[in-house]
Amino acid sequence: MPDSAMWMNASHEAGPVLPVMPEDVHGTRRVVLFGPPGSGKTTAAGVLGRRLGLPVLRLAPRPQDAQVPCTGLLELALALQALPAARELTARLDETADHRDSPDHAGRALRLRRQTAALLRDAPPMTLVVDNAQWLDPASAAVLGWALRLTPDLAVIAAERTWRPESGGHWSGEDAYAVRIPPLTALQVATLLSPYRLAPREVTRIHTHSGGNPALALALADASHPLPDRDGGSESALPPTARRLVGEWLGTVSEEVKELLTFAALDDRPDLDLLGALAGPAAESLLAEAEAAGLIDLQQSGGTVRFTASAIGTELVARQPGHARRLLHARLAEASRDSVRRDRHTALAADAADPRSARHAARAAARARQRGDHALAAELSLLAAQRTPHDNGDLLTERALTAVRDASHYGDLPRGRAAARLVLAHDTTPAQRVDALVALIDASGRHLHSADELFADALHAAAGRPDLTAQILIRQSIWANVNEGNPHQACALAGRATALAETAGDTTTTVMALTMQARLQRVLGHPDAATTLARALSLPRAASIPVNGTPQHLAARHALFDDRPEEARTTLLPLFVEAERTGDAEATVDILRSLAEADLRAGRCARALDHAHRAQALTDVTALSPSPACYTSALVEGTAGRTDLALLHARRGVDTARQEDNKVFLSRNLYALGHLLLTTGRPKEALEALVEVRTLEELQQVHDPSVLRWHPELAETLVALGHLDRAQSLLDDTRRTADGLGRHTVLPPLERAQALLDAARGDYDTAARRLTDAAEHLRPLPLERGRTLLALSHTERRGRRRASARTAAQSAADLFAAHQAYPWAETAAHTLRRLEAAPTDDNAHPRLTSAEQRCAELAAAGTSNRDIATTLTVSVKTVEATLTRVYRKLGLHSRFQLAHTITPAESADVLNGRPHRIRVAESSGRSLS
Repeated sequence: MPDSAMWMNASHEAGPVLPVMPEDVHGTRRVVLFGPPGSGKTTAAGVLGRRLGLPVLRLAPRPQDAQVPCTGLLELALALQALPAARELTARLDETADHRDSPDHAGRALRLRRQTAALLRDAPPMTLVVDNAQWLDPASAAVLGWALRLTPDLAVIAAERTWRPESGGHWSGEDAYAVRIPPLTALQVATLLSPYRLAPREVTRIHTHSGGNPALALALADASHPLPDRDGGSESALPPTARRLVGEWLGTVSEEVKELLTFAALDDRPDLDLLGALAGPAAESLLAEAEAAGLIDLQQSGGTVRFTASAIGTELVARQPGHARRLLHARLAEASRDSVRRDRHTALAADAADPRSARHAARAAARARQRGDHALAAELSLLAAQRTPHDNGDLLTERALTAVRDASHYGDLPRGRAAARLVLAHDTTPAQRVDALVALIDASGRHLHSADELFADALHAAAGRPDLTAQILIRQSIWANVNEGNPHQACALAGRATALAETAGDTTTTVMALTMQARLQRVLGHPDAATTLARALSLPRAASIPVNGTPQHLAARHALFDDRPEEARTTLLPLFVEAERTGDAEATVDILRSLAEADLRAGRCARALDHAHRAQALTDVTALSPSPACYTSALVEGTAGRTDLALLHARRGVDTARQEDNKVFLSRNLYALGHLLLTTGRPKEALEALVEVRTLEELQQVHDPSVLRWHPELAETLVALGHLDRAQSLLDDTRRTADGLGRHTVLPPLERAQALLDAARGDYDTAARRLTDAAEHLRPLPLERGRTLLALSHTERRGRRRASARTAAQSAADLFAAHQAYPWAETAAHTLRRLEAAPTDDNAHPRLTSAEQRCAELAAAGTSNRDIATTLTVSVKTVEATLTRVYRKLGLHSRFQLAHTITPAESADVLNGRPHRIRVAESSGRSLS
């Protein structure tokens, strides 16, 4: 089948394009693209082939062509049949075929090579693309290789499935640039599958199953039935199209390789020693063959064999009948040196009805849990429960409850549900039933379906037990806050849970209820929030409380809200160690996110990036909702990494939160999106996102302005768009609220927005004083201080005080560089260059009005008049008249001159600069300020 697939751009709106390729690939004339079936080689070769602006001649041999000599040359001759040399080559091919066994065969082959070289020399300028080059017959490859050495200027791109660059030169040229097509990232897969409107966890699982192979991802998304819960979950785990594609991929390696990889698929963490014991000395070469085919990754696996797409392992296991699979597990049990995994294989090698297999699995699960291997513990504890005889109800229930907790701990929703069903299907005590339902609710997280019925079932089971009822009310409180967006109801439910837990003398549940109550009171601006949290902190904390549900974690969050990042970090670090030790995936992600935010506020950008990346990676390999990690990634990447990637994270977070009806993280991701759009000079788009944040926060009755600081961002956006009265009203209302609650840490950013408003009204002196004072108050927060100094620089520049503007910009640049806030450092450096290049006499050149300035900037960026009119909501004639005035004022005659004169948008620069990766031409001695 043709190897074609869609590659998605990093832009949210963009269509299929070439993936990120090495920069120097565009400067070479001979390229070999290699990768497995469905990886997108055809698409990549086509796009690369057109990069020189030349016609593309595409050859596409098929499997049957590989056995017929010279079919590739014949295809080349037919494609260029208008040329005399092509007709001569066709005749030569016929002659060679007729006299292949004659004594002069070598001479005829030499003449064939010369004729092919002549054809390539006579051909018009073009790029030769050979797709599916693995099926190019050897004779054609040999002749083409010889002829291409004589035509070094001809651009050639070969796309094939497997090739080892270290094996020697390629037929297209010994110096051919070898590029392994990289897989799609999780973000790219989410973009690729966006038309399917899948649940976020399904997108995550498809990314894992496909390994970023776009054709395989699309095949899995097209499936009419859900994916398997885990690799090898059933013999029909993959849909037919996906099975066919994976089968084609596996067909690129030998049977011996497939046999060894089947052992790897049956083990949960196959290492090189284990596979070496099974395959002997041949293991190394067999694994090398598998890696060359792109089936496994040995470089990033840390000594274990990792499938590049888990669907490969699923298919290998599904091909084995039940009895054959048990025999393979028995061989693995004999070869395994790890006692836990040996017990796992022993259990899986036994008949499912053998009660001894359940004991083996339960024993192995306990040991896996003890050593922190929680993924394996979840698998084994469920296996133990499933294989426990049904007539032993108490033991089955005990093992099933253990399986629910293990699965919940690791975020393994499918196994958690399977284990909960085992509990609910048998006669159990109310405590056991509630335990299973609560664990299922916790495991489901944002993926909780039929919530009302589930809570009703749990409350019915808990009737007459205040301790059990309190546990359910806490979960209802979380649901009311996150999914229903009703913190008042959520706070009331948490209050009822507190009272019931105290009545029952249940300290653990009391701590959890008080913590939830304090969380909601802070959101609502309730004066008792600190007192409630102090009560929770004063009680002994049980180890059974999830780390992210402890009052200690909430205290760290409140310290972040109050701009005390060092205190927050000190509290978070021991919690992080505990979360990792217990293997609680959701808690680990939450603590990592909090650490990232704390480090970002303190200016430790490199650490913040590391924490955000780890939170994102753990989220992507579990069933956790992506929206929390996306929010943190967007904030951190936008400040310390790449703004284009930050925007992708924010948009993915918004889309996920909408699908999951998660109102809390919809607000947060919209805030991150609005902030990024504002700082990259797109205030109209930012306004849309930030106005929705305001609406959501008002609907959720969020009263405390320190929890999510969208207020100054929205005010600055309104200023940028000229809505000065609306900005002033927002600032006045927010100040009153902050003063009433004693949230004085939110005032400096509000003062920065007020200063920009003052500057927009022409009062540069007052604006500069406000910004200077705000920067002084922000000394503990270096990045916020740098942003304020950058705003001061722009304000001083507009006030004709260039020396002060340069001083402020230099201070901002130094701060951003010292703290590795690269996008902001680049913006500050650009501001300095503009100030140094601008003349000292501001009256030497005419000034543009704000409308002329904005219109000129859009035109300089290459925007058409019609698109400018749409952006500015004016007519095309108005745009034409405005540009005519700009040209006349500046003494210019074309857009080319305008592009080399206009500096980046001052309207966005006034908004504290805009981090970007676009390099613009410096002003040619003109000042538009």
